[in-house]
Amino acid sequence: MPTAPLEAKTVVDVDPWLQANAGQIVHRHDLFRKWKDSLEEHEGGFAEFTQGYKKFGFIVKPDNSVVYREWAPNAKEAVLIGEFNSWNRISDPMVKDDFGVWSITVPPTSDGKCAIPHDSKVKISMITHSGERIERIPAWITRVTQDLSVSPVYEARFWNPPEAEVYKFKNKKPPPPKSARIYEAHVGISTSEYRVGTYKEFTSNMLPRIRDLGYNVIQLMAVMEHAYYASFGYQVTSFFAASSRYGTPEELKELIDTAHGMGITVLLDIVHSHACKNVLDGLNHFDGTDHHYFHEGAKGRHELWDSRLFNYGHHEVLRFLMSNLRFWVEEYQFDGFRFDGVTSMMYKHHGIGTGFSGDYNEYFGDNVDLDAVIYLMLANEAMHELFPGCITIAEDVSGMPLLCTPVNKGGIGFDYRLSMAIPDMWIKLLKHKRDDEWDIGNIVHTLTNRRYGEKSIAYAESHDQALVGDKTIAFWLMDKEMYTHMSDLSEYTPVIARGIALHKMIRLIVHSLGGEGYLNFEGNEFGHPEVREYLYTIYDLLLKDPKWLDFPREGNGNSFHYARRQWNVVDDKLLRYRYLNEWDKAINHLEDKYGWLAAPPAWVSLKNEADKVIVFERASLLFIFNFHPTNSFTDYRVGVQEPGEYQIVLSSDEKRFGGFDNIDINSRFHTTAMEWNGRNNWAQVYVPSRTCIVLAKI
Repeated sequence: MPTAPLEAKTVVDVDPWLQANAGQIVHRHDLFRKWKDSLEEHEGGFAEFTQGYKKFGFIVKPDNSVVYREWAPNAKEAVLIGEFNSWNRISDPMVKDDFGVWSITVPPTSDGKCAIPHDSKVKISMITHSGERIERIPAWITRVTQDLSVSPVYEARFWNPPEAEVYKFKNKKPPPPKSARIYEAHVGISTSEYRVGTYKEFTSNMLPRIRDLGYNVIQLMAVMEHAYYASFGYQVTSFFAASSRYGTPEELKELIDTAHGMGITVLLDIVHSHACKNVLDGLNHFDGTDHHYFHEGAKGRHELWDSRLFNYGHHEVLRFLMSNLRFWVEEYQFDGFRFDGVTSMMYKHHGIGTGFSGDYNEYFGDNVDLDAVIYLMLANEAMHELFPGCITIAEDVSGMPLLCTPVNKGGIGFDYRLSMAIPDMWIKLLKHKRDDEWDIGNIVHTLTNRRYGEKSIAYAESHDQALVGDKTIAFWLMDKEMYTHMSDLSEYTPVIARGIALHKMIRLIVHSLGGEGYLNFEGNEFGHPEVREYLYTIYDLLLKDPKWLDFPREGNGNSFHYARRQWNVVDDKLLRYRYLNEWDKAINHLEDKYGWLAAPPAWVSLKNEADKVIVFERASLLFIFNFHPTNSFTDYRVGVQEPGEYQIVLSSDEKRFGGFDNIDINSRFHTTAMEWNGRNNWAQVYVPSRTCIVLAKI
């Protein structure tokens, strides 16, 4: 890992390998500056430009008149239609300005009430230059609903609840966490019942769980409305609408406000990398053209995702996307964003069929989509400037340099990047290597291989590993025995003993060594079995229909059987899943006390291939891992920098974590002043096979 000189002032000082591309870095920043200057000159800067949602869509005025505006330059006629005017295509024509923006003002009724009833259906009807009449859901609509008994197509709703029904936020936003412990969650699957979960249920049932586990950030998936539930929220149709599957906009606000009251930060999984190709209830061909919000032709289509790609170089597209970010922060009080598909955005090849070797030529030059990179710079700069403390996380597999460097220093401006190589490493080990073949040096390298000064979110597994076609770590470790030998009334089998031990070790080493933040997908903390139903008696567990997390779709008969979380297995005091849950809780609460995620990167003093032992220090704690499948070590000498007396503050071998209590947690360890493994002192510890301990100075 490179060490930056104290006098470093530029990104090239920190990373001299960037020198060859310094001109392109400057060019990117010049393009960003040109856009920002233009917005300041013509739009009132970020402050005004990002408030497009207060100009476009439906705006209710104090006198209860309604102004509706829509950008549709290809239309030659436009009419607002809906239940309020009996879908009359003549009575409410719209007027077009020089910029292709259509508008209409619907006056209040004679008694001063809003003429468009709350929650009534609306559409925009247009005639294109070819003479075709098309009808679309308004692009800036904030509420759409779906009646599957009638049609899978969404219908736009005019959302204007009475004042008494508008949710009033009660709690202040918590300050940005110094250590980000992220719980990635999906509202719909957060129930154990055979249906879609709700915002209210998540508020009542999930928030207390997440708080008690010690997570201080929630990353909500699949909130932006999407027509296809099985897309996991990644085929967005209405960008300003909170998914109606889970409840109302007011109920989502209550969820976020309640989380804030618990001191929990809430992030939105934002999808600006692409859009659903749906026409009737999406943005595709909105005004009858192929190039409205998107690039035209093949450039505007993602061949693997079967979706549309935004034209980030267009003024109105930037207004739409940047206003979308501000909308979620201001209207719903989200605290930031996890940007999906950043790799796809930043490269013209979208990462398709491309391996990233780390050669800097891969990150600069003709392969880079400069329009998309500049959009990300503008988006990050605007959110951080307008909302100090706003958190942005990039999902990028390429390793783009400067992704998490501030824009004013030549970077793209994200706060964190996801360490996507880490879960891949564990899957490869568990799938292809015996335990005695694990490369300890490679494990440490993968966990510590991150750019100096750019923060990373480490994770052993996310939602990706829970989906059909993949496996969670628990399933890789224990497979079918998870369904037959996870009761405390049965003896430990070698498979279950190994699985529980390694599940704990993997999560702690990722948490403590892998980054400046940590992420877990809901249910994985207790090794959620990849089955959605248990039939068990007090003496045994019987397996029924093992499957992965699988959303209702045509291929499974539109069943919810596999699209839910079985909280009963962790709440059952007879089942061993609770041990993993308690371990997860202990890790988070220990991190909260010592703050290793906010501390400088760990100092690794030992990577012993023969012993399979890893030792490192971070935040004044000494972490010791013995991954050896059979060998335990008595009086094992480990280096430590600070002299003194140490005690165990966490041991994976405790009974409460499903261990065997072979380690005396009341033991004290005294250092000897002698250099060992590059540290000034050493101590001797007992580390049984497949255990880890954490020591703190008394």
